[in-house]
Parts: sequence; C-alpha cells; structure tokens
Amino acid sequence: MGFIDAFKRWRLANKGMSSGKKRRTSTTSENAVVGSMQRSTWMKLLIYPLFTVLICLIVAFYRSDETLFHEDGLRRAMLCIIVAAGLILIYHTRHALNYANEKVLLVFGGIAFHLLLVRTAVHVIDVNAWSSDYRILLPPLAFAPMIASVLCGRHAGIFSALSVSLFGALLVPEADVFCFLVTSLISGVMAVVLTRSVRRRGSVLRAGFYVGLTTLVLALAFNKIDFSDLMMGDSWSVLAGKTLLPVSIGLLTGMLVSGLLPALESLFFITTNISWLELSDLNHKLLRKLQLEAPGTYHHSMVVATLAESAAEDVGANAAMCRVCSYFHDIGKLSKPEYFIENQGDRNPHDSLTPTMSAIVIIAHVKDGVDMAIKHKLNPKIVEVIREHHGDSLVQYFYHKAIDQRDDMAEKVKQGLENKEDIPEVDRKNFRYPGPCPSSRESAIISLADAVESASRSLKKPTPEKIRNLVHEIIMSRVTDGQLDGCDLSMSDIKKICKSFASTIRSMMHSRINYPKEEGASKKSKKSAAGNERKSPKNVVAGKA
Repeated sequence: MGFIDAFKRWRLANKGMSSGKKRRTSTTSENAVVGSMQRSTWMKLLIYPLFTVLICLIVAFYRSDETLFHEDGLRRAMLCIIVAAGLILIYHTRHALNYANEKVLLVFGGIAFHLLLVRTAVHVIDVNAWSSDYRILLPPLAFAPMIASVLCGRHAGIFSALSVSLFGALLVPEADVFCFLVTSLISGVMAVVLTRSVRRRGSVLRAGFYVGLTTLVLALAFNKIDFSDLMMGDSWSVLAGKTLLPVSIGLLTGMLVSGLLPALESLFFITTNISWLELSDLNHKLLRKLQLEAPGTYHHSMVVATLAESAAEDVGANAAMCRVCSYFHDIGKLSKPEYFIENQGDRNPHDSLTPTMSAIVIIAHVKDGVDMAIKHKLNPKIVEVIREHHGDSLVQYFYHKAIDQRDDMAEKVKQGLENKEDIPEVDRKNFRYPGPCPSSRESAIISLADAVESASRSLKKPTPEKIRNLVHEIIMSRVTDGQLDGCDLSMSDIKKICKSFASTIRSMMHSRINYPKEEGASKKSKKSAAGNERKSPKNVVAGKA
C-alpha cells in the first residue's frame, strides 16, 4: 500500500495537482494494528497456553535422577499445579500490568529465559565437574524479577520472583531444593525492592551488586561456602574465587539488564523512568526554540510541569512522565507564538480577527504540536498528551466574544441600523478542540495543570482561599464537562490533585515583604533634599537680579 500511495502522489505531482509529499500522521494511527494486539482477547488466550507449553518443555522433559521430582508423573503433576497457580495469580493481578498483552508477554518471556539460564548453569556445572555445593550460585537469580520490576512494576517483579523460584526448584538437585527456593526468592524480592523507582542505569548495576551480596550471605548461611575448606587443602585463591562468584554474577546480571532495557523498551512499547529522565533534558531542539521564540509559553510549560509532577506523586501516577510531557505539551504554539497571550507585547493580533478565526488559530496549536512531535520523533506518550491536553473543551473566551457580537448585532437590527442577514451564526462546535479527551491518569493531570496554571494568572491579590476556590472551580468544571471520563482518576484522586495544585500555586504566588531602607541612606537623602530647598529660592532671586 505504501508503494501504491507513493505512485499515486507521483502521478498527481506530475499533473500539478499535488506537491508529492505526504502529511505526517499520528503514530497512534500508524500503530493501530499494534494497539489492537495489545488489548486483543485472542492474544490473551494465545499467550497463556504458549507460556504453559514453553515451561513444560523447559522443566517437565528435563530428566535427571538427582532432582526432587525425578519421576515423570509426579514431576508433571507438580508442574501443572505450579503453572495453574501462577496463571491464577497473574490473572488476579493483571491490573498491575495495565491489561496490556505486551507486558504479560514480557513477564512470561523473562521467566522462561530465566529458567533456561538456570538449566544451562546447572548443566555447565555438571559438565565441568564443579562441586555441587556451588551449583546454585552460578545462575542469575535476579534476572527475571529485575526485568519485570523495572519495566512492568513491583507486582510483576514479585510474580516473577515467585515463579522462577518454584519452577527452578524442579531443575536443581534434590539436596539443593530448599536452599535454592530460599535464595532465589529472597534475591528476587531484594531485586524488586531495589529497582522500585529506578531513575538511572547505574541504579540497576548497584541493585545487582546488592543482590550478589545477599546471595553470598545466604550461601554462607546454608554452608555452601565454608571457610573450613582451607583446612582441607583448598588455597586462598580458590576460596576467594568461590566467594566472589555470587557478587560477580549479581553485577553481571545488573549489567545485562541495563544493556537490554533500551531494546526491550523499544520492542514492547514501554518507557521506563530512566528514559523519561533522559528525555527531560531542556537542551532539546524544540525546547530551545520554545525558549527563544515563545518565552511566555516556555515559562508556562515549566510551571505546568511542576504542578503536574507534584500532583502525580500524590496520586501514584508516573511523575517523571508528567514532567517530560508537560515540557512539550504546547510546542504547537511555535507556529504562531504571537497569537497567545503569554507571548504578546503591546499589540494583540486577535483585534483584527473575528472570534471564529481567532478560535481556529488557537485550536490549531494542537495539530501543529502533534505534527512537530512526530517530525522530531518524540515519544508516542508525548504525542498522546499533546493531542489530549485540551480534550474537546470549549475555547470559552472567543466563544463568549462571538455571542456578545451576535447579541450586539441583533440589537442593532432591532433598531433598524443593520440587516437581519448580517447577524453571524455562532456554532458551539466551531469553538471546541478536536479531542480526544485524556485517556490516562498522566494525560488528565497535565490537562488539569494546564487549565489551572492559565487561570491562576488572572488572580489579583491572591489569597489561599481564592486559590483553593479557583482550583476547585476549574477542576470541577472539567469533571462536569466529561473531560475526565476516559481516564481512571477517582474522586479521591481528584481531591488530592486539587490540594496539590492549591499548595503548589500558593507557594509560587507568595508575596514578599517590603525591605526597609538603610537609616544612614535615608538621612542623607533628607539632608540633600533640604539643601536643595534652601538653595532654590536664592537661585531664583539671583536670577531675577
């Protein structure tokens, strides 16, 4: 279809009916198939059986007489019980994965790959005739929990830790089952706790180091590393190597996870806080241009970012995403910055336009912003916020201005000064943004912060009571207008957002005291003033003379 479209555009361009260029379209429409797969029921029904079959291939058909459930019947029965329990658990905690198929696939894939690593590690240890006391130290016990925690949240991380511990117990020798269960579970939970709010890639490496230390302590507790081996003839170098093994494996796990994160984020359409922090660089080309050409809009975006980030932290939303998306939410104003009041000087270009034309110019900044965001390949979440930050709300100022002009014209018609045909028609739809309304908590918070920040600038002599009333009025008007129907903000969350906005605006709009002048300077100024008064009559008289 792409080739056919290009050929048609080429033919039209030759006829002088087209420029041969295709307008950029939203990434949402381009990824419609991907979006449908993310929520598809058929995909859900396919992922779970595939995961079950894959685990059976890894565990059930791994034969070893050393394992705890070496009989095929007992092994497969226990495997079915564990798989069923795991599927029931993830079904009941699916809200933590945001009902997205790609996240479920990521968690299941991480568990399967983790078990492959465990099986490979045990097999390599057997081949090289290592001591069986150290075979549970070689597998990367925190790999799947760390991947799931960073990319999908702590609930997915805990589920991964439980799954790899239970399934992995079927792969290790019978004598190491209890030690493996405890070590794997504690190391996995430790990895989840340490990666709960990762903002830098170095934090993942540090989490791997602490997981390695935890594994070392547990190995010492279970007597898997025994310093009494020195009495049996083992050298210090051998014991040091065995002691550093779990710490080294932990560090390697952190390095592997840190290296895989960019690829996994791109493959599964997930953006972590690490990536959001990287995107928050204010030296981005668009932000620099906004700062130079539309300084008022740039300052407005910074304030909205502060409001949105603080409110997101209070309601448990993604604060880093709110900050970054707020930076870019008004980049569409770069097309005509002088038409927005925060960038205007003495001249208002709307004075020479009709209210309908003014509304068209104001509304167009949303489409222009989406076009710029796609051109500069910004994150799809940023594009989504740009499209949704006004929803389908009304451009009230120009709508009411149009109503007033219509009423004035109707009054003149009654007085016989104008013709009835000259009365302009005012269609409410022409003064509404195209939408859609916010579809996520973060998008809704940014939309509310944008409206509240703009309205707060009209306050004269702001007091805490005035600020609270203004915030409550703006937010409740958005609620009653249906702008928040598409997101999952509860009334309790909205109450917290109101409180956060009021507190932040109050701290930004605080008044300052009048600093007293220095006493010496004031006396000196009074003396000079008195001297001038005494000299001025003499000069006048002398002048007359």
